[in-house]
Amino acid sequence: MEKTELNQRSPLRAVEASLGGGLGEGNIGVVVARTGIGKTAFLVGIALDKLLRGRRVLHVSVGHSVEKVCAYYDEIFADLAHDQALSDVWQVRLEMERNRNIHVFSDGNVSADRLRQSLNFMRENADFTPTAIVIDDCDFNGLTSENLADLRKLGKEQGFEIWMSAITTRDAEVSDDGIPEPVAHVQENADIILRMAHDGQGVHISPLKVRDKMSPESLELALDPRTLLLVRQ
Repeated sequence: MEKTELNQRSPLRAVEASLGGGLGEGNIGVVVARTGIGKTAFLVGIALDKLLRGRRVLHVSVGHSVEKVCAYYDEIFADLAHDQALSDVWQVRLEMERNRNIHVFSDGNVSADRLRQSLNFMRENADFTPTAIVIDDCDFNGLTSENLADLRKLGKEQGFEIWMSAITTRDAEVSDDGIPEPVAHVQENADIILRMAHDGQGVHISPLKVRDKMSPESLELALDPRTLLLVRQ
């Protein structure tokens, strides 16, 4: 299968349609789940989809080293290439690696100012400007609604969208709209909120918020626990 056909057949095309055309510049999407459900695999799946379309992606990791993040990409891409019989695998992989940058914020401080500094450095020294940023395992307990608003403003200024993951717990408080903490207190500045949960058979992804609509229709999207690939239910 050629890369173009793989993009067209991706389950994320149906998801984009359900989300009103995708996330979009200056917008923030959050996937929330308990530890070990597959949030990182979900974000890597989002990033790979964009990389396969020739777009540039910055991956910001809070809980993993650069080597660990690279291993995630290698594993999921290898499964994707094998599952879809992708042609020119090594050439596609090389192109993707050129369009990907990985930064580690080991102290957990993910602010708009710090992100702007990193973006300025990449633009000036590596001629690298992303169209999407994924931020894995961000500490939402330490974020305010203003922090998220600043990130949205930065995305709008520089032309990128942001996908983030948040860790919740079984006993987390839940807002009247069904959004669990630690995301509920900043939900007004999140454009899309998705929940990942394991039902004993697989990991299912359901929307909690899409734009101004709470509890929207199902995405019919799941995470294959064997390959960690995003699939249609």
